[in-house]
Amino acid sequence: QVQLVESGGGLVQAGDSLRLSCSASVRTVSSYTMAWFRQAPGKEREFVATSVARSRWSTGTTHYGDSVKGRFTVSRGDAENMIYLQMNSLKPDDTAVYYCAAGPNTVFGSMAYRADKYTDWGQGTQVTVSS
Repeated sequence: QVQLVESGGGLVQAGDSLRLSCSASVRTVSSYTMAWFRQAPGKEREFVATSVARSRWSTGTTHYGDSVKGRFTVSRGDAENMIYLQMNSLKPDDTAVYYCAAGPNTVFGSMAYRADKYTDWGQGTQVTVSS
């Protein structure tokens, strides 16, 4: 089991940027498919971005939800137990609790968009974007 801790959330204005961090309790997350999801009040959990693990099934790709494409970037850190979500041009609709998730390296392709494929979750970090 991997313990995940998110940080970096906060209150910003529309158009601002934020970088979220996710720290894992393992030495490296290289063998895990990692993802970010978000949940706004009264809404279902929404896929934001994923960094698929390099494996026999994948060369290690990144995918984004339609609402964040071109604005958000997911990356794995130089510290191998970290992943990040760089969020630019933030909008009020981006307001939500953002969750980091880890899944096995068998999660790839269309499976990587599905929350039920991830086995470990952080507690979330609040992002609030004011207009």
